[in-house]
Amino acid sequence: MPDAPAATRRAALISVFDKTGSAELAHALERRGIEIYATGGTRAFLAQQGVRARDVEDVTGFPALFGGRVKTLHPKIFGAILYDRTDREHTSQALKYAIAEICAVVVNLYPFESTVARPGTSEEEAIEQIDIGGVALLRAAAKNFEHVTVLTHPSQYAEYRAAIESGDVPPALRRKYAIAAYERTAEYDVAISHYLAAAGEVLPSELPGALALTLPLAKRLRYGTNPQERAAFYLDRSERLPEQLHGKALSYNNLLDLDATLRLLSRAPLGAEFGSDRERFIRAAVVKHTVPCGVAQRSRVGLAVREALEADPVSAFGGIVAADAPIDAAAAQALGRYFLEIVAAPDFDSDALDLLKKKKNLRIMRFGKALPDELAHELRLRSALGGVLAENDDPAAPAEEWRVVSRRQPSPQQWHDLAFAWDVVRHVKSNGIVIVNGGTTRGICAGQTNRVSAVQIASQRAGDHAKGAACASDGFFPFADGLEAAVAGGCAAIIAPGGSVRDGEVVAAADRLDVALVFSSYRYFLH
Repeated sequence: MPDAPAATRRAALISVFDKTGSAELAHALERRGIEIYATGGTRAFLAQQGVRARDVEDVTGFPALFGGRVKTLHPKIFGAILYDRTDREHTSQALKYAIAEICAVVVNLYPFESTVARPGTSEEEAIEQIDIGGVALLRAAAKNFEHVTVLTHPSQYAEYRAAIESGDVPPALRRKYAIAAYERTAEYDVAISHYLAAAGEVLPSELPGALALTLPLAKRLRYGTNPQERAAFYLDRSERLPEQLHGKALSYNNLLDLDATLRLLSRAPLGAEFGSDRERFIRAAVVKHTVPCGVAQRSRVGLAVREALEADPVSAFGGIVAADAPIDAAAAQALGRYFLEIVAAPDFDSDALDLLKKKKNLRIMRFGKALPDELAHELRLRSALGGVLAENDDPAAPAEEWRVVSRRQPSPQQWHDLAFAWDVVRHVKSNGIVIVNGGTTRGICAGQTNRVSAVQIASQRAGDHAKGAACASDGFFPFADGLEAAVAGGCAAIIAPGGSVRDGEVVAAADRLDVALVFSSYRYFLH
């Protein structure tokens, strides 16, 4: 039977991996007198649901070729999507070649992302999940959004059904769906390129040749840093976002502070003599406005949390607390004495959770134990001048080296406090100073414009706890006055990067004041 004249035939193409809602959508289109075209698996499913769908093979006159790799790539399909209904030449060609008017394209893509996320997936399996025709259909329909509606996800179907049942699809809605289609194809392409680069070890020690960011919207936020600013959170791995067990919705500032707190739980590789600390100690951290104000390492989570809070109880008010071990009742009791925005941990004992939930607005977050280290090793991005700065640790860089440059050697306890202070100062905005005594930060100062002031403020916050303490500076001492300020505050062991032209003066001051001084080959500016 010959095709009906194209001018009288409207059609919708449905080709979906996720069949959710597709039958209801097809029935709604049928009620509008729109013929349904569908690819093999989708057509069989729709037939089971009572939808009379025409197989794409019947429309094109070609069977699916090459194991299904080529099904829709044909002028009878792409011409029907792409021709301009207002262009006489286009409509003339559509009539001449019996090309229908496809007014809706409903496509969701092969599940490439979930396939490669599955442990044990082979490269052959991954490549077979790279959708070609589906991506081309979405792009074609989105290009011609003035005449074609493109749907990429079942969540759009109800809104579209309501539109066609009330008359027609508004231009603004077609444009919105077209934008979503291009966002989806961009996201899809980036996932493929990242997988192929990682699987093939492309540029293993270099930054990407091009940086493509297509992060799906995770949630809209009430506002940004301040109430007059709009904000949203975008995330490519939804499983990375910690699970919220209780409390108010997370704000923009909460997310920034939570990120800063979790990073404090990651541990720097500090050498064999300190390697056992990771297993021996539980770490708890308190952050306020992305600045650490208390960090402690103890054998029990309750002690670590209490010490971290008591390190600077004034600054802890309204802060965020995280620990790298499950919160127990003792930790919950220590937390209950403070007003806090967030408490985060890998898990919570049931009695601890009951105690914490008594605070109606407290946000309780459960995160995967590996998350802090994952955050520490990911590509770090910052916006600047309308562009993006990217950095990560260079795997080809030589290992960090420490050397004692003073006559006095650090005591065993001072070595451990120096290592802890050095690990924490990496997370303190420059100029950063951290004073540690007995496995607890006693004074932290961040963001000062000169190092002497940073040392003085940190020492003042440490008070009597600075006596005999360890002090870490994220950058070198350009003059001896910074070290002298640390000693005046009570510190007895100091670690800082070497590299100043006046390193000799700083070492001489350490010997004159009889304190231990360790130079690192790395610096840890944080901007």
